[in-house]
Amino acid sequence: MFEFYKDDSIDAVNAKFEAQKIAFSPLSFQAIRALKNMGILGEISNARKKGITISELSQKTGVSEYGVKVLVEMGLGMGVVKINKDSEENKERFTLGKIGFFLLFDEMTQVNMDFSQNICYRGAENLEESIREDKPAGLPHLGPWKTVYEGLSKLTDLQKKSWFGFDHFYSDQSFPDALPIVFEKLIQHLFDIGGNTAKWAISCCKYNKDVKVSIIDLPGQTAVAEKNAKEAGFADRIDAIPCNVLDNATEFPQGADVVWMSQFLDCFSLDQIKLILTKIRKAITPETDIYVLETLWDKQRFEAAAYSLQATSLYFTCIANGNSKMYRYAELKNAIESAGFELKEAHHNLGPSTHSLLRFRIKQA
Repeated sequence: MFEFYKDDSIDAVNAKFEAQKIAFSPLSFQAIRALKNMGILGEISNARKKGITISELSQKTGVSEYGVKVLVEMGLGMGVVKINKDSEENKERFTLGKIGFFLLFDEMTQVNMDFSQNICYRGAENLEESIREDKPAGLPHLGPWKTVYEGLSKLTDLQKKSWFGFDHFYSDQSFPDALPIVFEKLIQHLFDIGGNTAKWAISCCKYNKDVKVSIIDLPGQTAVAEKNAKEAGFADRIDAIPCNVLDNATEFPQGADVVWMSQFLDCFSLDQIKLILTKIRKAITPETDIYVLETLWDKQRFEAAAYSLQATSLYFTCIANGNSKMYRYAELKNAIESAGFELKEAHHNLGPSTHSLLRFRIKQA
């Protein structure tokens, strides 16, 4: 556990400043988006150490000096831009701060901002209602579904780009580290539960020339997965089984050497996780390996990553389904083991997004 969650050494002045950042966060968030989208932040970056004046920014971007001023001044308050006083011209010039650099060029920051704006922003207003009523009260801003997963194929192109960009950023980068671990033993048939767009299934087929993969997911997702598998040239080795894993009538097929779940169980409550794993246990043998790939917020190397995952939990609360979250290591492990499984090994810090890969088998008496 991170020690900074225990330490409260911040002084009162800075604590009050941090509180004001929270109080104005909706406005500051949109200010940064405007600075980026209107090209102002990019022009400040291009000016390097010399910096650039308000007048020059206005001329280069076509934004009025008034507009440039209010946005740049908010950027100053957030530490995104800095002032470089030109002693010869006696003019204020603005340069890019370190925070501004990450806002412009860091992939994780860009993915998170797009996801927050295009998926979460409007629905976040309904967070309190979501918690009080145990439902994703912000989801109607995206569509008339019970969970976001039912509507993924029906999102707008911009929403799809933001949702899948976020989802893939926090999964795909760990695949190169995970593949050698999963394929340490001979695998003939792998079941990918929650296979989404078939990214993992295709990666498996590229990694191993003999493996067959069955993707188990909602009908809208399996249709996309089958299309992507065919385009990748693996239609003969990747098939799809459309179903709702929470449906009482759903039974998992048999015959898997490995059951794989990547960023799937965080889409469900702890009780639902136990239900899903109980169904899986009925369909497998004691020799079947269950692999769970997750970003566990208490297993992150950096505070920024943990913060991003804690914030993602709020997306699950008010947008996705109303009852799941990004879990801690122990609570996810305990939920899986309560369904009759035993943790055999755990690999942490996989990939730059710092995933954990957990291997379970049926617990023997």
